[in-house]
Amino acid sequence: MPENSDDFPWVFVNNVDHALSSLQTCEAYIVAGMQSVTNTALDLVVTQTDIGDDYNMEELMSEYVEMNRDLNQYITAVEATINQVKDKNYLNLTPDLKALVEEKLVALKRGNKEEDLKKDDRFVQFRKQLRDAKKQCGLPIDPDDDDDSEEQIDEDMIVTQSQTNFICPITQLEMKKPVKNKVCGHTYEEEAIRRIVESKHKRKKKACCPKVGCSHADVKLTDLVQDVVLRKAIENHRRMADSQKKLSH
Repeated sequence: MPENSDDFPWVFVNNVDHALSSLQTCEAYIVAGMQSVTNTALDLVVTQTDIGDDYNMEELMSEYVEMNRDLNQYITAVEATINQVKDKNYLNLTPDLKALVEEKLVALKRGNKEEDLKKDDRFVQFRKQLRDAKKQCGLPIDPDDDDDSEEQIDEDMIVTQSQTNFICPITQLEMKKPVKNKVCGHTYEEEAIRRIVESKHKRKKKACCPKVGCSHADVKLTDLVQDVVLRKAIENHRRMADSQKKLSH
């Protein structure tokens, strides 16, 4: 029994609150790990690097998702225990806190299913990014991963052609932050196309796609999406160009 039972459970609560802050920091590291896996996987696709079967990026992402789920369930169990201790009058009895946490954790884990990891929003988004990257790079796609098998081939051709052209049709400079128009498939430097659209809309006019020959006459900011694959292809192109310059000197 604690020397001063009146201090219980508040000493416990304060200590656990501090520990929960550390756990939430761990969650931030897990999220950063997920982003690192995504970036690495996309880089491997863009550079068409074969790393063999020993390094499965989808399995690695699944492990991160599982770690995040387990951590969140543990945090939930601890928080539920804190609330229980706060609400219940234990008088002179000291509850078995570890047992209370484990009881709640077991109940949470009882509903865990392996297939749920594949349904996690972050895992689904990861697979979609890889699938889109492979399409844009003209790489074969596993039929099980191709959720958009009914898309028209012409649309894929437009995207692939745009990827080989790193020059913005507005600035006539190599793009740094390319965005793709979901309607017509053309890409532009983000800041440049935003300036055009916002300027036109302020004057109550429609913004035409600045790509020569494009008939799309009503570009909206909501039509613009980050072209992650193209950006990485441009970055890789720059790295290769810089390496060649260094070798030539």
